[in-house]
Parts: sequence; C-alpha cells; structure tokens
Amino acid sequence: MRIAGLFSYKFGVISVVGSLILIVLMDSCLQFRMSKKEINSYFEKKEKKGTLHQYEFDHQKINYLEVGDEELPLVVFVHGSPGSLSAFIDFMADTVLLSKAQLITVDRPGFGESNFGYGEKSMARQSSVLKPLIEKNKLSRRVILVGHSMGGPVISRMAMDYPELIDGLVIVAGSIDPDLEPNETWFRAPLATPFLRWILPRSFRASNQEIYHLKPELQEMLPLWEKIKASTIIIQGKKDVLVDPSNAYFAKKMIVNAPLELVMVDEMNHFVPWSNPELIRSAIIKLIHSTR
Repeated sequence: MRIAGLFSYKFGVISVVGSLILIVLMDSCLQFRMSKKEINSYFEKKEKKGTLHQYEFDHQKINYLEVGDEELPLVVFVHGSPGSLSAFIDFMADTVLLSKAQLITVDRPGFGESNFGYGEKSMARQSSVLKPLIEKNKLSRRVILVGHSMGGPVISRMAMDYPELIDGLVIVAGSIDPDLEPNETWFRAPLATPFLRWILPRSFRASNQEIYHLKPELQEMLPLWEKIKASTIIIQGKKDVLVDPSNAYFAKKMIVNAPLELVMVDEMNHFVPWSNPELIRSAIIKLIHSTR
C-alpha cells in the first residue's frame, strides 16, 4: 500500500510538472510575433529599413514598426487575433507601396510587444490607445487604415471616434456584424476566468479576452456607423470559414456617409494578407489616389 501510494504521489507530481512544461512550450511556440532580432534581420537586405518604436498611453506600451518617407500619405496596418505587427511584415517591404506611402504596422494591446498577454476587450479603448500613433504621424497628410479580421472592427471604431484623423479604410475579412458572431461563450467564458486563463498561451489569452466580449462591443457600435466619413474598401472571401462573408454586406448597409467599394472573391479564404496580398495593395493605392 505504501509503495502504491508513493507511486501515485510521484505520478501526480510528474503529471503536474509535465503539464506546466507543456504550457510553457506551447506559450513559446504560439506567440505569433517576430523578435526584434528577426525583424532587423528581415530588413538587412531591403532598400528601405524598418525602425521599431514604442509609446506609452495610460500605462500601456504600444509597439510599432515604420518604413518609408514621412512626406507621403500614411498607411497603418492593424492585425487580427491572435497576431502581431509581423502579420504585415511583407507589406512593409513592398516597393510599390513604399513609392506611394509611408507604412506603419502596429502591435495591438495584448499582442507582440504591446503588453503581451493582456488583451483589451473594449473597442473604444483600443481605438483611443491607437489614437496617439495616428495623431503623431498624421501631420498634414492623408491617413489610410488597413484592418484584417479583428483589426476590421478596430479601424472601423477609429473612423467612428476620430473621423477627422482617418481618410480611408481597407477592411479585410472583418468581424463587424454582431448578429453574425458565433455563440462561443460555452468555452470562452470559462477560459476568461482567472482560474483557467493561465493555462492558455499568452497570445490566445489576449485573443480570448477580446473575442469573448466582441459581440456586445459590436452592438455598442451599431448607432456609430453613420459617423464614418472615410472612403472604404471591403475585401472578403466567400470561402472564409472564420468570419461569415455576410459581414461584408453588413458594412455596405451600415456605411452610408462615405464612398464604399465591395470586393468579394469566390474562392478566397480568411487569410487574405498572405493568400491575396495584391488585393490589399490595389485597395491601398486606389484610396491613396481617391483621397488626395
């Protein structure tokens, strides 16, 4: 009996230690971000170098990468969930875009190097956190925001809250219609509690925090869509299984006080920045010319 009890105790300790090691390994493997060294290495042989910057806003450190001529129009890329500024790293070396605009890609709160692991549930808060970045860099030029997936509602909220700062929007596979949000509270609610959220890799912890609260946040935005004045292009694939393609039609219905173009692609999935970057590039160039 004593031997069996000792074996059981040792097995329990090994199981706990093994679980903790697994959690650490998962966290290190599922960060969805590039290190500073990796980013610098990426730009080593590029004609135009990217520079990393940080600013602090209300106790949050926001990290971003910029490339290009500050005399040109400004394009700011906002990633999905989970993700980081590196989701748009290849755009930052796009010579066609760099001939027409300065480019910035930013780590949203909870991702990359911006308070990694501590997500922000409020769309209004995410909007206000990114506002200083736009204000600092706008100067007297045009500003175009590009948002993929969860970046879609974030840039939409920015155009609602600060229409004077935003001149163009490219919403790529954006989750923006509250009625189309899937009912995932059965597993997201427990994982949002202090008791269980620690088992998630930090990137997924931040992601769960914002996606769990997304539906009520989108509902709060419903009366604000008429405030958008920025010319908008919606890019959506009909084969998207992560974001309902009908989100694009919702945007077309709700954006009533700004020019809007809808780009629907039959065979395209959710991962547009990697599968069809040319669509995003074309949309940006079109808005640069149309917002002069």
